[in-house]
Amino acid sequence: MLSIMQIILLILDVVWFIIIVHVIMSWLINFQVLNLGQPFVAQVWEGLNRLLEPLYNPIRRILPAMSGIDLAPLVALVGVYALRIVIMNNMASFY
Repeated sequence: MLSIMQIILLILDVVWFIIIVHVIMSWLINFQVLNLGQPFVAQVWEGLNRLLEPLYNPIRRILPAMSGIDLAPLVALVGVYALRIVIMNNMASFY
């Protein structure tokens, strides 16, 4: 059971990293450092959007409209970190 918990923690770490990459990439696109006209950038951006939109959409439905500010990635990061804390604190019961 400990191995399963460690695998879940690994998956949560990967999700955390992907969300961070998505946020940084969105900033770089908005500040025109990256150009979506480049095929590689467009493919990475589309892939990240396809991965994360199922996670962001339920959060966006709950959050109030913030006039152009998307807080869904922040809430998702807090959720992933909270879930990681819960798993770490309860991992001792699976020994």
